[in-house]
Amino acid sequence: MTEEKEGSATDNSRRGFIRNSAIAAAAFMIVPRHVLGGKGFLAPSDRLMVAGVGVGGKGESNLNNIYKGGKADIAFLCDVDERRAAVSVKNFPKAKYYKDYREMLDKEGKNIDGVVVSTPDHNHAMIAMAAMQLGKHVYVEKPLSHDIYEARKLTEAASRYRVVTQMGNQGASGDGVRQLQDWCDDGVIGKVHTVYCWTDRPIWPQGISWPSTNGVVPKELDWDLWLGSAPSKPYIEKLVPFNWRGWWDYGTGAIGDMGCHLVEPPFRVLGLSTPIDVQCSVGSIYVDEFKRGYFPDSCPPSSHVIMTFEKTKKTKDNLQIHWMDGGIKPARPEELGANESFGTNGVLFEGTKGKMMCDVYGSNPRLLPLSRNNEVHTKQRVERVKGGVDGHYWQWAEAAIAGYGKIQLSSPFEIAGPLTETLLIANLAIRGTEIQKAKAGGSGFDYPGRDIKLLWDKQNLRVTNFDEVNQYIKREYRKGWSLGA
Repeated sequence: MTEEKEGSATDNSRRGFIRNSAIAAAAFMIVPRHVLGGKGFLAPSDRLMVAGVGVGGKGESNLNNIYKGGKADIAFLCDVDERRAAVSVKNFPKAKYYKDYREMLDKEGKNIDGVVVSTPDHNHAMIAMAAMQLGKHVYVEKPLSHDIYEARKLTEAASRYRVVTQMGNQGASGDGVRQLQDWCDDGVIGKVHTVYCWTDRPIWPQGISWPSTNGVVPKELDWDLWLGSAPSKPYIEKLVPFNWRGWWDYGTGAIGDMGCHLVEPPFRVLGLSTPIDVQCSVGSIYVDEFKRGYFPDSCPPSSHVIMTFEKTKKTKDNLQIHWMDGGIKPARPEELGANESFGTNGVLFEGTKGKMMCDVYGSNPRLLPLSRNNEVHTKQRVERVKGGVDGHYWQWAEAAIAGYGKIQLSSPFEIAGPLTETLLIANLAIRGTEIQKAKAGGSGFDYPGRDIKLLWDKQNLRVTNFDEVNQYIKREYRKGWSLGA
């Protein structure tokens, strides 16, 4: 299916349908399926009728996990790549298949209760927004959006359309992060002053030039639909299905991929909001002797970002979170034995009375030194999620069946939105270093970007002291595509 031109009869019909549906959703919330009636409809207490958009890879596992919870039927599948969709098509043979999510929502909207969005980052927001405007509950893979503006708009829309939302950072429902919260609430490590988060990502190419040779589009892939909101470019080999993560047009780099898993624990435990300032340094690739490469299309090979947050009840003063990727890690804590694992993806909390850490998803929570774990006994204050990490999926389905506001979720957009904004603000600093590097000509041993510090205006969604990065807060969609906010 090709995209419609703005102003066409088809486009106007679609816009009218979405607009009218949005008004109905806002006025009456979501009409229960048993009220709609009709052959084949079940009471909302029985099953959730789910549509998946992006059903290969992570989308495949998302649908499987939601289905295993026993409350949902996977009724519709949508993917621009038939190769990637093949396993889900086999797993759910009764599900009707589409390539274009817009066509699916137009034709099947009345039969869909919830939409699971597992596409590349650049198309998350517009798909989720289109579903919410029709009154559909949404589960959106992390990060919630590609741009800061999109994250803010999705957060506002979730409340406006009164739909159940969840971001796909499943560690938010795990027991581990809740154990860290219990320790912190009991004062075991005192007031926290510094947090370190690190990852072995990227595990895909970054710090490279856009290939000069175009590839051949596989016959099973609709390249135009895959591009969606992104600029029109020729297809290149190996971009799909995974290496898009390292290109700014589509992905959000290492922090976009893993930050929702690793920055989420301090966000939850310490009660954080978006940062007040952010600074960073990035790794370089040399293309010639004494010549740093400049690759504006690609994320850098490594970065160290420092985010400053306002003081909360659980922090000593303003808190600093250090984000490190590309193989960069903080110094091993003195309390950790020489042969005790530090982990390739982890979080370290440093407090006035001690330290605690965890692995990715908040798993394997532990106090330092490790002997303290046998000595410290705290009361469980924070309620655990049934099923833990797996329960993250089931929780969304059950909450959608119960209705908006009936069940507390682990990562609704009111929480996931500010978390995603934070990670994307960090990306502003990363991209700012590249701008400064370009100004310096990419040569020599120094460039101004090494010391950049961005001051963030949360209310107005802008950096106040380096205007050139504000262009990345809200990108221009390709003609014919819209957020619809």
